[in-house]
Amino acid sequence: MADRVTVIGWDGSPLTAAARSALSAATLVAGAAHHLSLPEVPEAAERIRLGSVESAARRIAGHRGTAVVLADGDPGFFGVVRTLRDPRHGLEVEVVPAVSSVAAAFARAGMPWDDARVVVAHTRTLRRAVNVCRAHPKVAVLTSPGAGPAELALMLDGVHRTFVICEALGTEREQVTVLTSDKAADLSWRDPNVVIAIGGSLPAPAGGGWLLGPDPGPVRGWGLTPETYEETPAQAPGPAPHPAPHPAPHPAPNHGTGESPALRAAQLARLGPRVGDLVWDIGTGSGAFAAEAAHFGAAVIAVDADPAACARAEAAARRLGVQLQAVAGRAPYVLERLPEPDVVRVGGGGAEVVAACADRRPERIVTHADTRDEAEAACAALAAGGYTVECALLQSVDLDPAGWAERDRSLAFLIAGRRPAP
Repeated sequence: MADRVTVIGWDGSPLTAAARSALSAATLVAGAAHHLSLPEVPEAAERIRLGSVESAARRIAGHRGTAVVLADGDPGFFGVVRTLRDPRHGLEVEVVPAVSSVAAAFARAGMPWDDARVVVAHTRTLRRAVNVCRAHPKVAVLTSPGAGPAELALMLDGVHRTFVICEALGTEREQVTVLTSDKAADLSWRDPNVVIAIGGSLPAPAGGGWLLGPDPGPVRGWGLTPETYEETPAQAPGPAPHPAPHPAPHPAPNHGTGESPALRAAQLARLGPRVGDLVWDIGTGSGAFAAEAAHFGAAVIAVDADPAACARAEAAARRLGVQLQAVAGRAPYVLERLPEPDVVRVGGGGAEVVAACADRRPERIVTHADTRDEAEAACAALAAGGYTVECALLQSVDLDPAGWAERDRSLAFLIAGRRPAP
């Protein structure tokens, strides 16, 4: 095993005294080509081109001497330190950090970044990175070959973003380009690069934040009541009306079985939308499900044949402080042009739409039915698609706690399909 391993971050600025001292004593140096050409690298040291970090770690573990690993930016931030510290290699690591590529990119853009999401895009994680860019207004993407600005732009089709693309940070070839995402796909970009994706209508947080990444916002809970999304008389502008001495209970508006907060909560629980997911909400209706799924950090496409429903979904998202994409069109035909989903809620369209969604192989699908015949058809469609099916009959009764009068009642079959693990 190497006597000592020092990981040095490099951001293009002159190396610190600690970094120069470690390099001068190195008998093995690993890094990219531009690192190995630094004048501080000893001529007699063994040099390893850093392609696979796992392979380099094994070489270092078998080396007798002093090893140095050079890496761009802060090597402890989405960098090589995690791999080198894997217990399998048995390496004791010292770290000399530098400014991270993300911090440098935001500095070049003159923007704060404590409210940004940071993701890594490889060919295997590109789709999830794109989903984060869909869902959040400020995202830094650490790219890689085959998962760069052009690929991000192509997969963001239909979602407008501004890209700040920082190429070769800290080198003589450094270049910063600002353009709209639809233009990025037509150009070639140098590696390595960092993409800052900015867009959406959410307001910037006022004052200093308290949490790295987006603030969770003031809304607490899920399976929320319709009043969370709709303007009530008490919320409307103008003077508040004088209450009657003994106001009589009145029934809440019936938003349909599919809009029951209890059913929505059960559907969300079975889908489990999360950051990096793409959710389809087909037959979005009031937009409540779509907005709540987005509140979990997922990217959401709300689909409805009624343009007014799409507008309601967008309004619900604004009230909850989240972003989503609304697409007007009739399922299952409109689904052909949508990107691949991770989880799907079918709020309307019946077994035909459920079957079309199963053909796209999302991890989970939920729907509901008002009658047993409809429930059986949906269950059969999921089973035919290879899903493990769950069905439950849910009943909820909304009561007025003042007089225990019934305000609303909902009875529905909940159908959920889970794709078996490969």
